[in-house]
Amino acid sequence: MFGKSRDRTTAVLVIMPSIILLAIFVYGFIGQTVALSMSDWRTLDTQAGVNFIGLENYTALFTNATNLANYRFRQDIVNTVFFTVFFLAACLGLGLGLAILIDQKIRAESLFRTIFLFPMALSFVVTGTVWRWLFSPRSGLNTLPAAFGLPPLSPEAFPWFTDRRAIATFAWGDAMHWLIGIAVFGLLAYAAYSAWKKKPTRAVILGVVALGILGWWIGGAGQVVGAVRAPANRLNLAMISIVIAATWQMSGYTMAMYLAGLRGIPDELREAARVDGCNEVQVYRFVVLPLLQPITLSAIIILGHISLKIFDLVYVMAGGDNLNVDVPGIHMYLTAFRGNNFAVGAAIAIVMLILVAVVIVPYLVNSLRTEVSR
Repeated sequence: MFGKSRDRTTAVLVIMPSIILLAIFVYGFIGQTVALSMSDWRTLDTQAGVNFIGLENYTALFTNATNLANYRFRQDIVNTVFFTVFFLAACLGLGLGLAILIDQKIRAESLFRTIFLFPMALSFVVTGTVWRWLFSPRSGLNTLPAAFGLPPLSPEAFPWFTDRRAIATFAWGDAMHWLIGIAVFGLLAYAAYSAWKKKPTRAVILGVVALGILGWWIGGAGQVVGAVRAPANRLNLAMISIVIAATWQMSGYTMAMYLAGLRGIPDELREAARVDGCNEVQVYRFVVLPLLQPITLSAIIILGHISLKIFDLVYVMAGGDNLNVDVPGIHMYLTAFRGNNFAVGAAIAIVMLILVAVVIVPYLVNSLRTEVSR
C-alpha cells in the first residue's frame, strides 16, 4: 500500500511542471483572450481605460450590417464551411480509393506509398507557393494543353483562386434561422433519445437548453438577425482551388490511415462473405467499410480541425485581401495586428476556438467513455 502511494506521488510530481505550464500558457491565455474579447481594447500603447462591454463584439460580428469588416467575417464563416465540406469529402474519398488500390498487393507498393505520402512532408507554406504558380491564370495548368498541341485554357474561364463567380448566394439572416432551427431540433431529438435510454437528467438538461435557445431566438435575437440587410453571402468557386491544394497535401495521410485499417481486417472475414455469395462490391459495403468506421471518424476529426483553423495555405496562395477565399484566421490576423482592433480579433479567435471545440470535444468525450468502459 505504501509503495503504491509513493508511486502515485512520484507520478504526480513528475507531470506537475507540465500541468502548471499547460494551465498558464494554454488555458490561462485562452481565459485572457475571452476577457479581451469582451472589452473595447484597440491599441498596444496601453491597456489603461479598457472597458468591459460584454458580448457586443460578438453581436456585431454576426448582426452589424453597416460594417464591411463584420460582413467579411460572415463571408469567412461561409467560406470555411464550404471548404470544410469539400475538403473532407475529397480527402476521404481519394484516400480510401488509393488505400484500396494499394491493398491489392500491387508491385512497387512501397514506391507508390512514398509518392502519395510525400506531399504530407511539406508545409502548407510550400504547398501554397507551388499551387499558386500552378493556378496562375496565365501560366501553370492553363498552359498545359499547349504541350499536346491544344489551345491553352482561357484565363477568363479558369481564373482559379481569383474567380469571382458564385455557386449560390443567400442572406445571412435566413442562414441563421436555419442553423438555429437545426440546433434546436437536434438537441430535442437527443433529449428524446436520452429519455428513451432512461437517462432523465441528461434529457432534462438538453430539453432546457433547447427551449432556452428557442426562447432567446423568438424573444428578440431572431428579429435582430432577420433585420440584417447586409450584402448577400456567396459560395465562391474560387474556394475550389484551395480545396484542390489542401486535398493534394492531406489525402496521402488519409490513405495511410485507411491502409492501416484495411491491413488490420482479417482475410477470413472477407472470404466468409465471398462464400456467402457476396461480390467484391458487397464485401466492401457490408464488411470492410463498417469495420473502417473508427478510421473514418478519426480522419474526419483530424481533417476537420485542420480545415477550421487553416491560415497559411490560403494566405500564401491568395494573400490576405482576396475575399473570395478569405477565412477567419486571416481576418483575425488583419483585424488584430494591422487594424489594431485587438478586442474584435480576440472575439474572432474565440469563435474559431468554439468551432474547433464543436468538432473535437465530442470525439474526446466518446474516446474517454470507450476507454473507461474497457
